[in-house]
Amino acid sequence: MSTTPPAPHQHRRTGGDLVVESLAALGAETVFGLPGQHALGVFDALRRSALRYVGLRVENNAGFAADAYARTTRGVAPLLVSTGPGALMTLAALQEAAAGSAAVLAIGSQVPRAGLGGGRHGYLHELTDQSAVFRGVVKSVHTVRTAAQIPSAVAAAWESALSVPHGPVWLEIPQDVLLAPADVPPVAGLPVRPKAAAPRPEVIAEAAERLTRARRPVILAGGGVVRAGAEAELLALAELLGAPVASTFGGKGAFPWEHPLSLRSWMEDRYTTDFLEDADTLLVVGSGLGELSSNYHTFRPRGGVVQVEADLGKLEANHAALGIHADAGLALRALVDAVRERQGQACGAGEWQAEDAVAGLLARVQERIDGQRLGLEQRVLAAVRDALPDDAVSCWDMTILAYWAWSAFDPRRTNALHSAQGAGGLGYGFPAALGAAVADPARPVLAVSGDGGAMYSVAELATARQYDLPVTWLIVDDGGYGILRAYMTDAFGEATATELARPDFVALAESFGVPAVRTSPERLRTDLAAALAAPGPRVVVLPARLRMFAPTHLTPASGTPTPLTERSPDAEEPRGTTER
Repeated sequence: MSTTPPAPHQHRRTGGDLVVESLAALGAETVFGLPGQHALGVFDALRRSALRYVGLRVENNAGFAADAYARTTRGVAPLLVSTGPGALMTLAALQEAAAGSAAVLAIGSQVPRAGLGGGRHGYLHELTDQSAVFRGVVKSVHTVRTAAQIPSAVAAAWESALSVPHGPVWLEIPQDVLLAPADVPPVAGLPVRPKAAAPRPEVIAEAAERLTRARRPVILAGGGVVRAGAEAELLALAELLGAPVASTFGGKGAFPWEHPLSLRSWMEDRYTTDFLEDADTLLVVGSGLGELSSNYHTFRPRGGVVQVEADLGKLEANHAALGIHADAGLALRALVDAVRERQGQACGAGEWQAEDAVAGLLARVQERIDGQRLGLEQRVLAAVRDALPDDAVSCWDMTILAYWAWSAFDPRRTNALHSAQGAGGLGYGFPAALGAAVADPARPVLAVSGDGGAMYSVAELATARQYDLPVTWLIVDDGGYGILRAYMTDAFGEATATELARPDFVALAESFGVPAVRTSPERLRTDLAAALAAPGPRVVVLPARLRMFAPTHLTPASGTPTPLTERSPDAEEPRGTTER
């Protein structure tokens, strides 16, 4: 019997190695994902690389984590998944990434090349045309058929994801290509040149002319401003023009909340809609004026509109405008320069005192809210804001408290509040918070979910514990899908399929080794602050049935909301936004 130990495994570089070498050459430091049989070649290669791997328990949650990582870093987040079921489980997350312009590079495996071409060969996980499933969701689809193609394909996908407007892309590689020997040198560098649409000088000149001559200029800042990192340019332009600034839900943090020109984010309020409509020149930057940014398409501008939008499909899609196809940052810089050149003209001078007009609008909004007996909701949101450190990030699921946050929450800095309001799918909050924590583990991160949305993500308590991520998860437990309960009760007289059995969330969290506490509205600020200050993950459960403020898009054109006396104390009207 031989006593000679077996020779160590002699590894030969494979297609999987080319994938991780390519990602590293492009600057990736972290990848998210979940392994599967056909993808094992790339996962095996990970252990030989310097890339940090963060594995989640469900592919959809891995996609949400990658989404928030991409938003937080304003970079690319690689996502590795397997064929068929694993790939399909990412679709809801990739739809949100597309709606929120998050640069997620999803790399999925495929069946061996012999099984491609639409035949039914009976391979495990086989789909007739897997890439076709993704074409209606992502920015671009990329395929690989030989190992030598991998570096160029990864680079092309990376460049597409980072080109303005940012968005998710799909790259698929057959199993046998990932496992095949790679007879090419190690990847040393991959040049990419992401495209950023520059504005044409003549349209910038025309826009500056209109803005400087406007008597009531107003700016609506969308998510494109945040993604471009153009907050300083927006502030400079607003102050040059003396123009009030409203921020869409996706644009929260683009403009200082407490600035005397800040209209904040009351996009679902008729008073705000009227204010925007009354501008003689409205500059819309980085927003397509979609459903949520137009008070459910009730916005009817009475003056001229100038729209800056990097997504050509959104430019003038909802309203006629002087359209500027450009990255928000490049356009704002050009507008600031052009307006300064026209300083001799009547910049911001006109028939109103802008700061007084802003203060008057915000007072009317607050008076409307105060008239609806919504003290509990305002106290809960204020407690969350008071407990959250100024440098923290918050990630919000589709839940009533998040709907309040869209309108009424001050993020206190840019790129610090992320939510699923783009595609509107449940389950975003907690896995997104994990991704944000991976991006910057030195800062605490808050996740906010309802009990219904929380059940989509409970498996990720294991992920939070495994990586010891500083995420505090606030679960508002109202026993069901609260906003859908309200919609159905108002529309049909009673709700169906909205009431939910749920676990003891405190005991469940503790079973994962995650400390948890059950709180109350009175203790929420203290309990949440303590959890956020503690190391590692924490769960705070708030049993409460919150209500939404009354909608205004269902009211007469005068903008007068339905009086509270005409509604029952607990009635909630449908607002046009769903949880799913």
